[in-house]
Amino acid sequence: MSKSLQTFFAVLIIISGVIWSFYNTRPQVKLSREIPTDQFSTARALEHVKALGKEPHFVGSTAHSYARNYIVSQLEELGLIVETQEGYTIHKEGILTRPQNIMTRIKGSGTGKALLLMTHYDSAMHSSPGASDAASGVATILEGIRAYLASGKIPENDIILLFTDAEELGLNGAQLFVEEHPWAADVGLALNFESRGSGGNSFMFLETNDGNSVLIDLFAEADVEYPVTNSLVYSVYKMMPNDTDLSVLREQGDIDGFNFAFIDDHFDYHTATDTPQNLDPRTMAHQGSYLMPMLNYLSTASLEEVSSKDDDLFFTFPGFGFVNFPFSWILPLLILAVVLLVSLIFFGRYRNRLPLSAAVKGFIPLLLSVLISGLLGYFFWKLMLILYPGYLEMEHGFTYNGYWYIAAVIFLSLAVCFYVYHKFRKPNNTHHLLIAPLILWIIISSLAAVYLEGAAYFIIPVFFGLIQLLLLLVNPKISPVIIAFLCLPAIFILMPFIVSFPVALGLGMLFLSGVLIALLFPLLWPVFGNFRNNQMLGFVSFLIFFGMFLTAHFKADFNKERPRPNSLVYLYNEDLDLATWNTYDNSFDEYTAPFFDEAAVEAPVMNWFNSKNGSGFSYSAVAPQIMISKPFISVEKIEDEDPGEETYNVKIAFNRKVNRIDLFADRSVDFTQFTANGREAGNLQPGKSDLHVFKNRWSDRLLTYYAANQDTLRLQMSLKAGINPQITILEAAYDLHDNPQLRVPPRSPAMIPRPFVMNDAIVVKKTFVLQ
Repeated sequence: MSKSLQTFFAVLIIISGVIWSFYNTRPQVKLSREIPTDQFSTARALEHVKALGKEPHFVGSTAHSYARNYIVSQLEELGLIVETQEGYTIHKEGILTRPQNIMTRIKGSGTGKALLLMTHYDSAMHSSPGASDAASGVATILEGIRAYLASGKIPENDIILLFTDAEELGLNGAQLFVEEHPWAADVGLALNFESRGSGGNSFMFLETNDGNSVLIDLFAEADVEYPVTNSLVYSVYKMMPNDTDLSVLREQGDIDGFNFAFIDDHFDYHTATDTPQNLDPRTMAHQGSYLMPMLNYLSTASLEEVSSKDDDLFFTFPGFGFVNFPFSWILPLLILAVVLLVSLIFFGRYRNRLPLSAAVKGFIPLLLSVLISGLLGYFFWKLMLILYPGYLEMEHGFTYNGYWYIAAVIFLSLAVCFYVYHKFRKPNNTHHLLIAPLILWIIISSLAAVYLEGAAYFIIPVFFGLIQLLLLLVNPKISPVIIAFLCLPAIFILMPFIVSFPVALGLGMLFLSGVLIALLFPLLWPVFGNFRNNQMLGFVSFLIFFGMFLTAHFKADFNKERPRPNSLVYLYNEDLDLATWNTYDNSFDEYTAPFFDEAAVEAPVMNWFNSKNGSGFSYSAVAPQIMISKPFISVEKIEDEDPGEETYNVKIAFNRKVNRIDLFADRSVDFTQFTANGREAGNLQPGKSDLHVFKNRWSDRLLTYYAANQDTLRLQMSLKAGINPQITILEAAYDLHDNPQLRVPPRSPAMIPRPFVMNDAIVVKKTFVLQ
């Protein structure tokens, strides 16, 4: 076979490896196929999603009660005894509500710790049907437990099913379960099913207060067919402020467990487009492919002691499945890699095939490629925001055409790499340019072992690179097909991150995709270096980049399939006797423009309505005043035994149906005691920080109360005498389109309410003083 033909097949192997790393990680699904009753059926699970995801079912909505009743009825049809748990809880960041949890328990034959299957059933405020987040989780558990019971298996461990409420508000349902339900003490391990998108791979995340080695062993022994996970994400996840129900169980109940969540099509997350039609059936099948083997194995495994002092490194490898090994192996592996690399350098020098100067010069194309690719990725996205200002309306930071932009940056970075490395290519110097990336990857793996230990498994591609180097030193004319197979580990390990980082963290991370391509490319150079004219490959890559950019351009507009998020809030300021229209949008459209016209002014800077993404009001305009029932506020000063303190009872009652109220007070005001409907908040970070939402405050926001049952808010607060702080109250109802006085027209089908912010609301603002 000619060298050119071998190179062609080698490139096909690399391309196939890239495709395999993305498209063979989930089970295939045929919804029309009959599935035995004792097996998980994606079609049956999707019927639950359709039932629950018809409309938004946030806490306090009519559909929320329907969702609760539907779950209860489905469990009772399986012959299970269902109970509910209800009570007030207050999140450590001052979020108060009254969740209603649903739970049941399947008795096991043994006396060991119980296995908990968990998800939440409320959707996000205010407009999301919640098909993926988290009707998909409810459906996974309902269908999975139905199949398990149909199999006739008797578990050794009790199996507890928990459908939490108010997860989207402040994880309040999970908090209520851990703090007040006796079953929480029986749980040995939890499996939580979640979502932050509507498709793609379901990823396994770990939650543990200690090391992960026992959990990893349990996962490996369960023999999941399509595992997708790695320890880098585990390390990053531990460093971030987590916001899943499982985090509450771990922090407050010392309950370890697994999260299974998917994030692709992130633009659907918490939006009106999170519908049953947009949920990927393969993703639903992937959730089931985790649950069934985990349920079958863990229902009989010992769950008495799942904590560990040791950590494992782990990742998934197409063809080999789940791979894990102790973190303690990393130091020997790093030393071995250094020893092998030095030995090969000496061997190359001995064979007169590796001039030291040529190897050192290999850092020039490597660093140039990394720098240029990173900068181009960064400024490319900045330019897109200028050309398409509508992207700024996407709170997620990930646009509907975001995958085309990721592909564009990948090929732009490839064009850079091909062009740069072409300038340094010489006959038979392919292996010279392999030294620098191997050294850099050893350095990256070493730094990771110290600062981000989960990424230390990046040393694995180094060993395959060392094998390439050895073969090239022994025989410079070795078949590129063999070299291509040795490139696959680097592709399988690195390619998923190149796509997932900008999907999960927003397209502002495109520069990181460019950097990773530039770090991956040199490990593939022993194949591409066989082409005489890599400059031409660079040109082809640039043409593909341009094609991807054009495709993204033609998909940049908003329409029915890609609806534009927008926002409108009516605010009546009772203190000023002033009504205003307000929006978070950066530009007006046919929905918002009529309310602002030429009277719009930039909204004053205030932190009342800021979202977790930092979005606040952008524009305001004077609005007509309408009749709105105001809240009733009662302030009663009571005698305090300590003359240095003053204590107040505050009652806030509603005279209209409201969804939430927010209280604000200057952050310099600290309370010595504060209860809301009889509940006290815990420290923000127990053992790490003394910050407290009431007692050692970091924000002007004092309390957010989601009035699920329209109950009166009753506060008791104590503070140093003589302070008399002013408290601002914002009372909001999501009834903007229902108010006959305002006559706000509905959005067009090409628009949706902006997520993550208070929207479609009528808000009353007033202040009162503690005195």
